[in-house]
Amino acid sequence: MSDVAVITRRSARKAKGDGHLRRAEILDAAERIFVAEGYEGATIRRIADEVGVSSTALYMHFKDKSCILHEICERTMQQLLDRNTEIAGRGADARVRLRAMLEAYMLWGFEHPNAYLLVFGGGRPVSAVQHIGTTGLGAQCYEIFCRVVGELGEAGRLKKGDTEAVAQALWAACHGMVALVVSRPEVKWAPQDELLALTLDGLLDGLAPA
Repeated sequence: MSDVAVITRRSARKAKGDGHLRRAEILDAAERIFVAEGYEGATIRRIADEVGVSSTALYMHFKDKSCILHEICERTMQQLLDRNTEIAGRGADARVRLRAMLEAYMLWGFEHPNAYLLVFGGGRPVSAVQHIGTTGLGAQCYEIFCRVVGELGEAGRLKKGDTEAVAQALWAACHGMVALVVSRPEVKWAPQDELLALTLDGLLDGLAPA
């Protein structure tokens, strides 16, 4: 993850009442620094410098860097949960909804590489606090996803494997593609929309053909 660039951007002073904007800037800056330098290598001073505020001003928003990391992870999982919930509630065919869920997951990863690497990156977590408070959100995301896979299983539309195995295989395959693309920017990858379509077509045609 050391290849992920950290670009220093000192922000202009926010007007009174715009504290929520400063808070968002702190989270975005911390994402970049945690990915590039690791949780232990990041400091409050480093994050504050990236945002363009004093350490004292940063402490007005977060009491320590573990709180920053926790909010990044929680924010990421909540966004994914909201997407899964909305897609699952559509009146479309189960296979259409399943593809939409996987597509939303991959697109989110491509669009938010730093947050994706922090929450879903392989290997040792950057900190033990990374998963505190987000385990429940992750379980809800996966449960909703599994329910849609289960609809296909109950209708006899899964080509092979039970619901749990198919759900795990689909998630792992999509995660692998996203993780490689966002963590290896030096590779001359094909266009992301093409990679996404080929991945989903291959997976669904093989496991849950229309």
